[in-house]
Amino acid sequence: MSAASEAMASRRVVGFLNTHPIQYFAPMYAYLNAAPDLAVKAFYISDYSLRGGADRAFGQTVAWDIDLLEGYEAEFVAGARRREEASGFFSMVAPGLWSAIGRARLDALVVHGHTPAAMLVGIAAAKARGLPVFMRGETHLGLARSGLKARLRTPVMSAFYAGLDGVLAIGSANHAFYRAMGVPENRIFSVPYTVDNARFAAASRLSAPERAERRRFLGAPDDRPIVLYAAKFQDRKRPGDLVRAAAELERSGACFHLAMVGSGELEPQLRRLAADLGLAGVSFPGFVNQSGLPALYGASDVFVLASQNEPWGLAINEAMCAGLPIVTTDAVGAAADLVRDGVNGAVIPAGDVAALAGALAPMLRDADARRRMGAASADIIARWSYAECLAGLRQALASVGGAAGARAAR
Repeated sequence: MSAASEAMASRRVVGFLNTHPIQYFAPMYAYLNAAPDLAVKAFYISDYSLRGGADRAFGQTVAWDIDLLEGYEAEFVAGARRREEASGFFSMVAPGLWSAIGRARLDALVVHGHTPAAMLVGIAAAKARGLPVFMRGETHLGLARSGLKARLRTPVMSAFYAGLDGVLAIGSANHAFYRAMGVPENRIFSVPYTVDNARFAAASRLSAPERAERRRFLGAPDDRPIVLYAAKFQDRKRPGDLVRAAAELERSGACFHLAMVGSGELEPQLRRLAADLGLAGVSFPGFVNQSGLPALYGASDVFVLASQNEPWGLAINEAMCAGLPIVTTDAVGAAADLVRDGVNGAVIPAGDVAALAGALAPMLRDADARRRMGAASADIIARWSYAECLAGLRQALASVGGAAGARAAR
């Protein structure tokens, strides 16, 4: 056997099952695949994020403008070109997953999320071949559920997780959910929700002319601080709370500009709200694709995500990579791990417009405080990275034992 073949044989091949290529996950797969002891193969049920598909929440067709397939192996399951965004449990069934996983000679499978139905096909295919299976999901106990779902969740999910080899927690709120569902501590591994920190940090460092140009794009040609919103315009993100808080601050004499970056079904309503409240310092620059986001963070001064029912909120990670203070709510999954009151921002009750205005007011008055908080954000997020994901995945694989190359016996 050649040296190259021996090196490949010594790597554990980990499959990742997702509905489609995701801008936040693909760079992590490339990072993991570059480790000397791991090889990554992603299985995708649809390719709509590459070819451009209708995104219901953004209210438009979206195709991400960064390479989502670079640096790791990917396979699109039969029928991927016909499938659009998942819209229900049976919207993605993908029976071809059974043979795809059988051919792949994996050492373990990581499944992202419990639905749609294709995820269960993937789990069954892996289990039929004796593969360890790990779940990586987003949910936490603070997310609202209907009465029936709330009553069934604990018994159903407890039984479901008992059939897996472990779960990969994206943060402390997600970890607490798994514990509440009966998953023992020794089967929970930390694989945090991350973004490509290096890309966002590097691309958010702007020259003075670049910063001025981006600030003009955001609607602030002068030096007033920019409060940035960059997310979908949908109810659970509560963008209207930020518009109302901004109007309250403006009436009190605060000098700033609010940039509402994004799109979605609420955009006409938000524009009317801003006009009705007499909010002068606001702009709606529209949807900005992935390659353009870091520069917008770099041109801004404070980032706000005022969501309720938010599983995580990866825009917070992105903004912290650019060294921004963060104002968010206690209903956002990322808050417990990434935002520290008075250190790098503020955490307020979801839906409390007065608290949102109160958290922003001192930041808008004090540029030195913004700089200190921004530096703290950069420091915190530097330790919430793909390196921690790699360490957690290695721990998960070690927990199921077996040497790399055991797949050859299957």
